[in-house]
Amino acid sequence: MGAGPGDPELLTLKAKRAIETCDTILYDYLVDSRILAWVRPDAERIYVGKSGLTGHTMSQEEIENLMVELCKAGKRVCRLKGGDPYIFGRGAEEGERLFDHQVEFEVVPGISSAIAAPAYAGIPVTHRNYASAVSIITGHEDPAKPESQLDWPVLAKMSGTLVFLMGVKQLPQITAQLIDHGKDPETPVAVVRWGTRPEQETVTGTLQTIAPIVQERQLQPPCIIVVGDVVKARPYLNWYETQPLFGKTFVITRARQQASELRNQLEWLGASVFEFPTIEIRPPHDVAAVQQHLQQLAQYQWVIFTSPNGVDYTMRYLFEVGLDVRRFSQCRIAAIGPATNDALKRYGLQADLLPKEYVAEAIFETLQAVQPDLAGLRFLLPRADIARDDLAVALLDAGAIVDQVAVYQTVCTPQGPDLEELVKLLSTAQVHGITFSSSSTVSNFVARLAQVLPENPELLDGIKLASIGPITSKTMRELLGRVDIEAPVHTIPGLVDSIVKHYQPLLAAQG
Repeated sequence: MGAGPGDPELLTLKAKRAIETCDTILYDYLVDSRILAWVRPDAERIYVGKSGLTGHTMSQEEIENLMVELCKAGKRVCRLKGGDPYIFGRGAEEGERLFDHQVEFEVVPGISSAIAAPAYAGIPVTHRNYASAVSIITGHEDPAKPESQLDWPVLAKMSGTLVFLMGVKQLPQITAQLIDHGKDPETPVAVVRWGTRPEQETVTGTLQTIAPIVQERQLQPPCIIVVGDVVKARPYLNWYETQPLFGKTFVITRARQQASELRNQLEWLGASVFEFPTIEIRPPHDVAAVQQHLQQLAQYQWVIFTSPNGVDYTMRYLFEVGLDVRRFSQCRIAAIGPATNDALKRYGLQADLLPKEYVAEAIFETLQAVQPDLAGLRFLLPRADIARDDLAVALLDAGAIVDQVAVYQTVCTPQGPDLEELVKLLSTAQVHGITFSSSSTVSNFVARLAQVLPENPELLDGIKLASIGPITSKTMRELLGRVDIEAPVHTIPGLVDSIVKHYQPLLAAQG
């Protein structure tokens, strides 16, 4: 099965379905870790990667023997390979071994880096004005061969595009062979590293100049080499590397189950994202108390939701006691912001009240505007166990009757290997920004780095600290000493928009 060139969204639907159903996954070095998120929790993962930089985990023979062994044991096995399994992926050899052992198999093609990496670098491998043919060539032949099977005189005379895979270490030899056999030394060449990924890097030159340029830039595998006039199209087709956040790396501190929206939006804008969840969302300590309040919904005039999590957990326990959203027919609903209202809409509900500013204080002000006399009204606040009491206090001061119930817990994520990886990224200046979407993400971030930051306060120097809103910013100033970016609209899209606007003047100054 081909995993594609790197961008997990370039995986085929058929490949995703197979990954989700297989018992064992044998995966390679070039398979993006985000693709492995679709593996069943109970499935076995076996890394069998081979890399010119890190060496071979298993020999090819050992991989094939393992495939046969697992299949003979009754397992449904996914042999997951970067790119396409039949384009220099040794998929044919593995298929032949399975055939020899009477093991049934199917092949799921993948998008090859030979076409995807150039496309993401703004280079079409064919073009009406430049090339009517494309050749895909290995830059790393079998070392056991007595001599090269590449016909350099023919390749040098071809007028179409030449794409070399796995050839960056042989780049001086490749360019020399082409020039020696008659290829114009001024032929345009591009080398693309980690094509389709946020860390993609592209350099261009000619057959005469590209090898020294790549050496100076210290480009390491995986790279593809594109030779031909199609490289001339890059200045006006370079859509990916010109995105507003391309080349920037951001750390996300949200809970892992909530990080996808922020991650997706940043990556759509070209950024690289490192997930460092500082909080976990868990069921409440007292489920019975939650269920009791939900069974008495009819006694409340208002239910106020201050987060999408509050909505989801409320509905979860409402359904568990055999009730449904009709229980909300006698009360009015307020939501702190559009994300919370969207969560309500998923259950067929619509907020009656939505403040213009998405903080708890604004809910109270908006309530007073539409209903000045709150005395005697009953309010239910389904919330996190550590949520602020400001709204409840304001309502109580206005004479309202308030029941707060913790429908979920927010706890600090336990220490794991991601801390070591984050410290490495910070210490090598690979992080450009850290995003915080709540006060708890800030306090838990500081707690997780408690053993590192006091001794190395410079780790955060030069890194932009981005906040979703004023409450989060207050905690950031208390614990981290500063806020560099604050979203005027306190939502995930608002946070992303503020990050983009922050970098736009810098990009204009650079370009």
